Formats: sequence, C-alpha cells, structure tokens
Amino acid sequence: MKNKLATIMISAAFMAAGCNTSTQPAAEDTFEYTNERFADLQMLRYKVEGFEDLTLKQKTFIYYLQEAALYGRDILFDQNGKYNLRIRKMMEDAYVNYDGDRTDKDFVAFETYLKRLWFSNGIHHHYGCEKFVPEFSREWLMAHADCSDELAEVIFNPDIMQKRVNLAEGQDLVLTSANNYYEGVTQAEAEAFYNQKKSQGDQQRPPMYGMNSRLSKTADGKIVEKLWTADGLYGSAIKKIVENLKLARPYAEDEQQQKVIDLLVAYYETGDLHTFDEYSIAWVENTEPLVDFVNGFIECYGDPLGLKCSWESIVNFKDVEATKRTELLSSNAQWFEDNSPVALEFKKDKVKGITAKVIKAAILGGDLYPSTAIGINLPNSNWVRAEHGSKSVTIGNLTEAYNKAAKGSGMLKEFACGQEEMDIIEKYGDVTDDLHTDLHECLGHGSGKLLPGVDPDSLKAYGSTIEEARADLFALYYLADPKLVELGLVPDAEAYKASYIGQMQNGLITQLVRINLGSDIEEAHMRNRALIARWAYENGKADNVIEMVKRDGKTYVKINDYAKLRDLFGKLLAEIQRIKSTGDFKAAQALVEDYAVKIDPELHKEILDRYKKLNIAPYKGFINPVYTAERDKDGNITDVKVTYDEGYAQQMLRYSKDYGTLPLINE
Repeated sequence: MKNKLATIMISAAFMAAGCNTSTQPAAEDTFEYTNERFADLQMLRYKVEGFEDLTLKQKTFIYYLQEAALYGRDILFDQNGKYNLRIRKMMEDAYVNYDGDRTDKDFVAFETYLKRLWFSNGIHHHYGCEKFVPEFSREWLMAHADCSDELAEVIFNPDIMQKRVNLAEGQDLVLTSANNYYEGVTQAEAEAFYNQKKSQGDQQRPPMYGMNSRLSKTADGKIVEKLWTADGLYGSAIKKIVENLKLARPYAEDEQQQKVIDLLVAYYETGDLHTFDEYSIAWVENTEPLVDFVNGFIECYGDPLGLKCSWESIVNFKDVEATKRTELLSSNAQWFEDNSPVALEFKKDKVKGITAKVIKAAILGGDLYPSTAIGINLPNSNWVRAEHGSKSVTIGNLTEAYNKAAKGSGMLKEFACGQEEMDIIEKYGDVTDDLHTDLHECLGHGSGKLLPGVDPDSLKAYGSTIEEARADLFALYYLADPKLVELGLVPDAEAYKASYIGQMQNGLITQLVRINLGSDIEEAHMRNRALIARWAYENGKADNVIEMVKRDGKTYVKINDYAKLRDLFGKLLAEIQRIKSTGDFKAAQALVEDYAVKIDPELHKEILDRYKKLNIAPYKGFINPVYTAERDKDGNITDVKVTYDEGYAQQMLRYSKDYGTLPLINE
C-alpha cells in the first residue's frame, strides 16, 4: 500500500502549481521562505519553529537522527538509476573546477542540468520520470568535464533510459524502466519470482517481499536477490546510518523508542523482512514521544510493479497545539469507518491503532528531499495496519512554507471560473487544505480492508493510483459531512466547497501545467486526481453536475451541484474500495486507462499557454536547515544550533562531500 501524498494541494490546488518568484520574509524576523528558481522548479525554505525550546536531550536525539537521514542520500541516487552517482560526480567536479565565463550560455545550461539532477536525485524528472534533455552540447561537456563516452551516451542519447518509471499499458514495465531495482530480468520473471515467494510464505501476515533488494539474473540464468543491508548492497551507506542510529539511541524519549531503534538496526544488519514487520509494529505503537522519525526503504512509487521501496527519512517533532485537530479525527475513526458509503463487507469491524498528529519537519532525506510530501501515513504493510494500526502525520511547517510562497502567484485569478469560486477559496482554502490532508492520511489510507486471501500487490502497476484515489475520495466525501461542523473542524457547512472546486479544477485542468505537451499522465498522484475529476465529470453529465465553461477562448470548470458531486464521490469511493478489497485488477486497469492517462491536446495547449504567461514554477522543493552540535572539551554535546543560510548548490555540494559514502558503481 502506498500512503504518501506526494504533492501539495494548497488553496484548493490553484496555488499548488504557482509560486511568487520574489522573496517573502516572515514578518517576525528575516527568515526567507523562498530562495532560487531554475527550470520548472522553485526552491523554498522551511522553518523549524520551536526547536530552540526543546530539551538538550531532544535536540541531541534530533541531531544524530538527522545525520542518519543525510547518510542515505547516495542510496536513492543509485536506486533511481545505475549511472546517477557517476554522472553526479563527473558534473560536480566540472562545476567546481570550471574556470571559464560562468555567464556563458552553455555553462548556464550545464548548471541548470546539474541543479535538476540534484533535485531529482538522478537524471530523470522527479515527477514525470522522463529523462532530462540537456541544453548544452555533447562537445561542450566533453571539453569541460572528465566525461566518458558511456556517460555521454546515457546523457545525450534519447533512446537510452528514456523513463525512470514506465507505466505504459502493454509494455514490459521492468525492461522499459530505467530505475536500478532490476538487472537483466523481465517483468514476467520478476512477477513469477515474487509470486512463488508469496505462495510459499505466510498467507495471513505476509512480509513485503522484495522491498529491500535488487532482483538480478546471474550468468547461468538464475534469478537472485541482492539485499540492501549493512554487509550487502549499499552497505557502506547503511553502516553510517546504523552508526548514527546507535548514537541517537541513548537520547530516545522512552524504552519503546529505544526498542524501535534496536529493531531498525537489526533489520538493516540482516535484511530480514519479519524483523522489519516487528520494527513497524513497535514504531506504530510508540505514540508518546514528542520527537519521531522515519528512516528506511519505505515507498514503492519508483517501481512500476510496486514492490521495491525507495530509501527516505524524515525527522520531526509534534506541533502540540495543531495536533488537537488530528487527534479529534483519529478519536472518531470508528464513526467515519461505520458511516462510509462503501459496502459493509469491505469495512473494518474495528478500527485499531490510528494515531494522527501535526508535525514540524526537522530534516528531510532521501526520497523526501528536496521534493517532499505534506502528509504521510505508515506503515505500508496491510496486515500490520489491520492488526496494529497506523501513524498519520501532516507536516505543518512545510504546508506553511508552501502557503507563504503561493500568495500572489496569479493562479487563482487565472483559472477560477468566477468571483464566487475565488471568494470561496480565499475564505476556506487554508482550512480545507489542511483538513483534506488530515482526512487523506489519517483516515483514508487507514480505512477499509482486504478480503481474506487477496494479494496486497494484486493491482500491480495500478495499485498506487487506486490507493491514492481511495484516500482522496474518502477525504472529499467526508469534507462535506455535517459531522465536521459538529466537531468544530470547519467553520460552517459551506467550507467543503473550496476543496471540491480545487479537486475538480486540478484534476481536469491545472495539473496539466506539470506535463509536457503530447505526453500522457504518468505519475500516480496525478493519475488519481484525473481519475476522480474525469469520472465525476462524465458520470455527472446527465444532471449537469460539473460544467466545462468556455469564455473568451479560455476553459474553466464550474460546479453546478455540490450535493450531487458529493454523491458521485461516494459512489466512486465505494467502487474503488471494492476494487482494492477484492484485488480486481481488470476493473482497476479499466478505470485508470479510461479516465487517468490520456489528455485532450487542444485543452492541454491552452492551459500551458495560459500558465506560461504567469511566469511561475510548477514544482517546489526545499533546502534543509543546517544543524551544528556545540561540544565541550570532552566531546559532549552542550547545545545544537539550527541555521537557514546555506544556499542550494552549497548544500548539495556539501552533502556529496560529507555524506557521499557509496562507490560510484554498486553491483
């Protein structure tokens, strides 16, 4: 199960694509949320408000955990493509040592390419997964960098490693994806390998087979797994992660948190998937500490088969005041489950262990850096979730940074259908955005159940899209429920309309600004939003529920009947849950392929032209703060300071120097 909301939905998604390019300092001090812009990207900063008020023990705990988070960076680069570390090293050396005119157009294009490579942890777009097209020449690179013919071919030949993740129907998704999760095996061979493991393993509590390994074929044709462990593949990086986890352990807030670290270390050292399940259980049951963290092979979006997990980490601490909102939701989880529009047989009889909180990110690492989620729900194991529950977080200081950056972008004015919609967004957008994330992560992903014997991976390449649609629909359905007014989570019965406008606008129109003209929708979260919006539009035509309005050559989305739209969301949620619960692959395939992939080229061109005039970046990412440990003469930490003045390139080069632990070739 995939439980990461990978893109922000600020102000009903209008502002998600837009960001003012000017710096906007916080009113109370000189902290700047925005930094620099390049290509289709805008770099932001996030403030770790309240860090200075933590105890020395908590600060020290965070310090070592953030070190562990940064030491995993190379792992993700290599997972995303086997040439990425070599290309990064070659380009960084050329960048640092270049003694020519740095305003030269070729160097500027080279610098932009390198910054994009850093941002995406490899040579493929972090969201669309297509390979970057260099705007400098092969001859220029060969003249200014120690670039081999092999690396030059990878960079410049458009026929080599075209897509990091390919989800195109009818193709061998393993052979045509450029990620480094499989070597010399076909999709059919990979599926057969893991199907055999599943058939021979525990049917009631199956581990997540394949999540921590590369699947390879030996010279004699035997298929084997190369585990990512301290003594296996990625071992030099994992040993540094383990070292810092052990340094953090004495500063954990309770014995249960120490047990969590011990089990995580044991898992890293052995690669045992049952140990990982033990760790997941201990982690999800450890709800008391203020400081918490995620560290490991977690999300499977980077594998078209949804099996292999990318490395990521986030270190955080609870926003106590804001958490009151999510605790109110989680305490009513059984009511939401019981009143869901899905069939009774697909509901949980008893919702267990759902905890939710608003957190402040202290550091981002791996697949959560620089592009990150604003909400996370873990663990991903279905049986662990069913028996022990899950943890959900909304990352408040990242949402705040996005909100600050989005003001004044022009997106709302350009794409809102009219003044009524603009007023609704302005009045309710911030409230419903946060609540949508809470409902999506806390309750949506935690709702429903698989029927006995259903393989959690039965939906294959469509599983991520279906899962994200399920969580989004759950949130959309309940945002309009009177229960939220009763609980005091929304100011009145009209607030939900902001989220409905955002969902339909984003799914039908505004998210297209993130896709190149002529391309299909590929990324799972974007497919999810398109699926929901297009299905609702098509199935509401008879009652004119949603209208595509043409005015002065521009297309707008207008909702004519909000109540009927809620009914449509409920019907689709019921069907999506049925598909998930029964493992109905053909139905999942039909929904995704019919509603979530293809784009009307005429509409697409119109939206891109309108967006281009706004001169804003469609994607955002973050520069991490810097933590410095102050020590006494005996080496004991006496304080930890946090600063925010490191530049983007400065940070990336420092990370490569200080946290680059893997060899350039990992086999």
